Amino acid sequence: MTKIHDMKISSIKTFYLVTVFSLVSLSTHAAEREELLIQYASQSEQKFSEERGKLLWEKSVKGEAPFTQRSCSSCHTRNVTINGKHIRTNKEIKALAPSVNSESLNEAKNIEKWFSRNCKWTFGRKCSSQEKGDILTYLQNQ
Repeated sequence: MTKIHDMKISSIKTFYLVTVFSLVSLSTHAAEREELLIQYASQSEQKFSEERGKLLWEKSVKGEAPFTQRSCSSCHTRNVTINGKHIRTNKEIKALAPSVNSESLNEAKNIEKWFSRNCKWTFGRKCSSQEKGDILTYLQNQ
């Protein structure tokens, strides 16, 4: 066989290996998200609702000055398929919709960390498992 032919075969093998590992990685992350949803469901009374998640996402809550009105969409925008910007720091926030940001909602520990921080800042309290499940259902379907 020629050297060029061997290089083409090697490139094709590499492409397939990278593709397979990427798919395995994505399915592993999706599995973590699904396990988290199962955990939330075991602590909730209702089936998760994309509609309730959207309402929570856009719900305006009275906050402390200078951000007297806040919501999830204050920083992340109503359209979760585009980047947002933190209203206090002006730091860019990547889009949360997994359909446009493959790094979003991948790891259970990061999802929990951000729920903890953002629920406290936005709503002034921890979010319930029901609320987390509704919001996560909304986000993953965008």
